[in-house]
Amino acid sequence: MPIKNQAPKQSSKKHYENISFETLATSWLLNDGWEVYEPKIDHGMKTDLLIADGQKYYRIQIKTLESNNEDVVVQNMWGDANIDFVIYFSKHDNWGYLAKPFPQRSKPLKSEDHIRFHKHPKPFAKAFEAI
Repeated sequence: MPIKNQAPKQSSKKHYENISFETLATSWLLNDGWEVYEPKIDHGMKTDLLIADGQKYYRIQIKTLESNNEDVVVQNMWGDANIDFVIYFSKHDNWGYLAKPFPQRSKPLKSEDHIRFHKHPKPFAKAFEAI
């Protein structure tokens, strides 16, 4: 059995954790039949994932929340970048939200136009179809 001999630095651990949610979304989208592309760098363009249905492309931003409380206000971290969807994942609970990007600086996560999903492929796919 492999043994991990060195724990990652705290700054690295946070990066690995965030990447793991991008990988999770990638897996679920691939499983649902989407083509998924991962930009090498997303600075400036604010695109974590690019997905396609064979004809049209969509840009996605993935955000993680350090809270298990859904009554939080989320920030516009993409500015005026031309993205299509934002996927929020709770790091500490089994839920997430799908949203269209919003122009204002902040917005309640539980806004009427945001779609909640249980952190599992089937509820995620159902929510993604509804957005």
